[in-house]
Amino acid sequence: MLIENIEINLDTNKTFEIIDITSKINEIIANSNISNGIVNIFSKHSTSAICVNENEEGLLEDLEFVLSNIISNKFSYKHDNIDNNAESHLKSFLLSSSESVPISNNKLNLGTWQSVFFIELDGPRHNRIINITVIGE
Repeated sequence: MLIENIEINLDTNKTFEIIDITSKINEIIANSNISNGIVNIFSKHSTSAICVNENEEGLLEDLEFVLSNIISNKFSYKHDNIDNNAESHLKSFLLSSSESVPISNNKLNLGTWQSVFFIELDGPRHNRIINITVIGE
């Protein structure tokens, strides 16, 4: 069994931003010595998320709409007394900081419509770090 660990650095430009990182992960896998196994994608930030879903513009806009209505900026949150970003932290609680995806034939084994996304919840930010761990043979 082989294990490779690589980091991706991203800059974000908006408060809420969804970035498709599927091709970057496939590139990492293609450059690895692993053709079959699993990859874990982990965001090292508590105001961001990693998700697998369909890359359809309306759906991505719907996600922003739903999150902003579930966790509204019209309320006062206790965490805002520290650094005024409680809304971003609360949204990240509803999502996930990581995803694990199978690898087959030296690439992500995703469904037809699936992509891997980094979701920025507290941007814009410089140097967001995503850890990619590829495990397999």
